[in-house]
Amino acid sequence: MARVQLVIPDEDRDRFVHQARREGMTLSAWLRAAARERLEEQQRSDPFDSPADLEGFFRECDALEGSTPEPDWVEHVDVIAESRSRGASNT
Repeated sequence: MARVQLVIPDEDRDRFVHQARREGMTLSAWLRAAARERLEEQQRSDPFDSPADLEGFFRECDALEGSTPEPDWVEHVDVIAESRSRGASNT
């Protein structure tokens, strides 16, 4: 097993130790678990296996948007121009 030295501010160490004890773990075990969780979270994104998967993804995204259509480009440009002329946005 490899040994890793970590330099962190004292107050972070105190917070990490406190949380590790609350979870019934040593600081070392808690840091390993936190690192593993972060790796798993980053690796959860599954790649698309086919064009059909990609199309399904976009259908799901469209369904999340609801039934109100997005303004067309001309409307966006008009809002931007109006905002620039006033120096503030409507949002």
